[in-house]
Amino acid sequence: MEIRQLRYFVTVAETRHFGRAAERLHMAQSPLSQAIRQLESQVGATLFTRTTRRVELTPAGEAFLRDARRILDSVEAAQARVRLIEAGSTGLLRVGATGLAAFRHLPQLARIAARETPGLVLRFSPDLLTPAQKLALVENRIDLAVLRPPLRRTGLSSRLITRERLVLAAPGSHRLAGDEPVALAELRDEDFVGYDAPDSVVAATVTRACLAAGFLPRRTHGVSETSIVLTLVAAGLGVALLPESVRALRVDGVRYVPVADDVCIDLALAWRTGDPAPALTRLVEALEANGFVAADAEASPPSPPHAAPLGGAR
Repeated sequence: MEIRQLRYFVTVAETRHFGRAAERLHMAQSPLSQAIRQLESQVGATLFTRTTRRVELTPAGEAFLRDARRILDSVEAAQARVRLIEAGSTGLLRVGATGLAAFRHLPQLARIAARETPGLVLRFSPDLLTPAQKLALVENRIDLAVLRPPLRRTGLSSRLITRERLVLAAPGSHRLAGDEPVALAELRDEDFVGYDAPDSVVAATVTRACLAAGFLPRRTHGVSETSIVLTLVAAGLGVALLPESVRALRVDGVRYVPVADDVCIDLALAWRTGDPAPALTRLVEALEANGFVAADAEASPPSPPHAAPLGGAR
């Protein structure tokens, strides 16, 4: 049984006339009649009673009409889904993000996706360390990553999302917790709270910046979560230098103070180079068109660190 036979049958059933059905189908009446006879032979039942003036459905034909319409509706729905997927208008994309990006940048990404690609489903994995996101991309466990470059892996592409300045997170009672920008040299004698996982881009940036200011930061506490970093800062156990997107997190007892030194860190959107998923291409194009990422602008890698990083990749 072929789909075209079902379409022929439904058209004859709707018109109750072979001639009018043939006209609607843009075919001759003789091959249409032959196709219906073949269909009746295949299903083992008479579907129509025929007269010279009119065609009527038999009880078997009435039952078969309901099934034929359901099958044709399913075929049309499947074709529509395939066309949407091919156009990148539907499907599933798995998105990873660093902890800070999850608070400030993922909501914007989700809003753009909902507006520009409403049939697309996004599955988020927030608070993934940057090295973990790179590996997840390579192993095809996520499709997009919001992370800190450089990528340092082949087969990955990226677009710059933003270039953030560092800010000082200090206890509310700290001597530097005011409105005036703080020079990094003023932190020479401070205890630092930092991330403790290896290959941290944030920690490496902090280390390089402090070395340029003439000292190696004294890290007394190392943790893996930004929320715990801020908790320890609020407890007065040290200060932290973090990307300015941390301002999205409000923690009692923590003040965010601008840093006078010109120290920046990139945030980028990354994906597998040459990924054939139309939905991925469509979403990246929508993000570029809406200014979420820079068009054709790779995030520039920072200069090599001058000392071992503080740790805690974010």
